[in-house]
Amino acid sequence: MTGAAVRAVLLDLEGTLYARGAVIDGAVEAVAALRERGTGLRLLTNTDSKPAERIRRELAGYGLAVAEEELFTPVVAAARLLTAAGARTYPLVSRELREVLPTLAAEPPYSHVLIGDCRDTLDYAALDGAFRAVRDGAQLLALQTGRYFKRADGDHLDTGAVVAAVTYASGADARVLGKPATDFFTLAAASLDVPADACVVVGDDATTDIAGGRAAGCRTVQVRTGKYADQRAEGLTGQATHELDSVAELPRLLAEWGAA
Repeated sequence: MTGAAVRAVLLDLEGTLYARGAVIDGAVEAVAALRERGTGLRLLTNTDSKPAERIRRELAGYGLAVAEEELFTPVVAAARLLTAAGARTYPLVSRELREVLPTLAAEPPYSHVLIGDCRDTLDYAALDGAFRAVRDGAQLLALQTGRYFKRADGDHLDTGAVVAAVTYASGADARVLGKPATDFFTLAAASLDVPADACVVVGDDATTDIAGGRAAGCRTVQVRTGKYADQRAEGLTGQATHELDSVAELPRLLAEWGAA
């Protein structure tokens, strides 16, 4: 390994620590080993249907105790950005997020349109309202742009498909707040007071975890769980610094690299 020594791990959740409703074998022990060796840790997720506190409670159910400052989500990024902008926001998000996000407006004019997981609120009127607000000049924000996500019952359409509909119809580009946006990774590194080139991003998704980590200047490790098999079949894998069968092997790899 060349370059700065690894001082922190930016670790994906779904598909990496757990998948299809069950914890990955050895994941809890791997996180414990990182903590024991004093490696900086941030848990990064593109989950865009739930507040951060609910995600932390769910992680506790997997045996993963996570401090508030350790969890990075696009919802947290959106709340900070919209508050700072004094926004009037058209929300195309879940009902749960509507209850916790700031700056939501019930009628125009809108300064921003925010799109996230909206499976429980999406209908033609809601989608058309987002389109009309963007056409009227609102900035389009996407919590993330994943194509699909995996659950115990199979694959499901993700937020990126809804974002694509609005961008296609309006001709506007979306500012992405979650992975693979470079800012998402650099902010996570900065929160640990660690430069990006001293971080390793670990995840199952080549298009978000690996692509975003590489763009931010981090080392990357793709695990062969979660979306890995699908993406290998699509020819998307092979770009990471290293591959592991699962996150359970991460402490050994970091020891070989001489990580903090």
